[in-house]
Amino acid sequence: MRTQVGIVGAGPAGLMLSHLLHRAGIESIIIENRSREYCEARIRAGLIEQWARDMLVETGVGERMQREGIFHDGVKLRFGGALHRLDFVDLVGKGVTIYGQQEIVKDLINARLAAGTKILFEADDVSVHDFDGKKPKIRFTHEGKAQEIDCDFIGGCDGFHGVCRPSIPDGVLTTYDRDYPFGWLGILSESPPPDEELIYSYHERGFALYTMRSPVLARLYFQCAPDTDIESWSDAQIWEELHLRLGGARKLAEGKILQKGVTPMRSFVVEPMQRGRLFLAGDSAHIVPPTGAKGMNLAFADVRVLSRSLDAFYRTGKSELLDGYSQTVLPRVWKAQRFSWWMTQLLHRFPHESAFDRRRQLAELDYVATSRAASTTLAENYTGLPIE
Repeated sequence: MRTQVGIVGAGPAGLMLSHLLHRAGIESIIIENRSREYCEARIRAGLIEQWARDMLVETGVGERMQREGIFHDGVKLRFGGALHRLDFVDLVGKGVTIYGQQEIVKDLINARLAAGTKILFEADDVSVHDFDGKKPKIRFTHEGKAQEIDCDFIGGCDGFHGVCRPSIPDGVLTTYDRDYPFGWLGILSESPPPDEELIYSYHERGFALYTMRSPVLARLYFQCAPDTDIESWSDAQIWEELHLRLGGARKLAEGKILQKGVTPMRSFVVEPMQRGRLFLAGDSAHIVPPTGAKGMNLAFADVRVLSRSLDAFYRTGKSELLDGYSQTVLPRVWKAQRFSWWMTQLLHRFPHESAFDRRRQLAELDYVATSRAASTTLAENYTGLPIE
């Protein structure tokens, strides 16, 4: 097989990259080791920054999101026994949209297949080769047959556990990472969320987040030990903990738990995000703790830059934008890391913290809630920093 850009990974990064390239008249083939059903059912992030929402609409894959997504013009912080609302539209003139990542994946897969793009699901033994030269290759097994894609460039969009990043020679990448001493126990529940907006709750027992996927589907989390066995928590215990950490600020309706699991927390970045004609995007290059809701939005920002750089190369034959891909995207990555870390340390209980630490957190929360300057800083980062 032959294409211009071979893409490894059919998550948001890989699918959006293919979509943007198609709009520029650039061919691509996507390789994915999971099934289509798995990709479309995998529950992940569901908060879309304003610019990313606009991009989905402008590029023709936002119609269903416009009908079914939930626009939020603010969030609520719960601390000190009360709710404190931050009005993003008033502060920065922007908001966010709640629309599940799996729904975006469905929309993008449908769009890519309708346009005739090849997406080869359930590809095994995927490997990338010769990306230091001008004729990189992707090798894999599909439907029991060994195959190879010859391409001009490779988009490494295969996530943290993918094959693209580890294929870059030792000594090229510098890794920056941080593990956190807690995780999130999360559930998806057939129940209305406790509020029309997200609630970030700071509680003496630990952080909790009350969000939603629809008016009748609640997505709820609370801080737990990173090695928590989900089977050690009964449904009744989970609901009891969620009630406690909401502290009566809103009524929490219970419902059937459709999904539950424990998510570890980490920060991770590699630099540079490219080697030769292999370019990393999304989780293959960076992971953020979910407190700041930046993961999918960062992936979209990466491939927006990458697609424009590839378009410039094919139009002009010049590689300056491709050569500078890492330098272009990494400042945004690090600003998202900073914000995600800040939100995490602001709202979570840390082991061995002192009474001083707890009082400092409460003072900072109060400052954010009562200072327009501090509220604006949070709102600007949360709804999405300006993008070119």
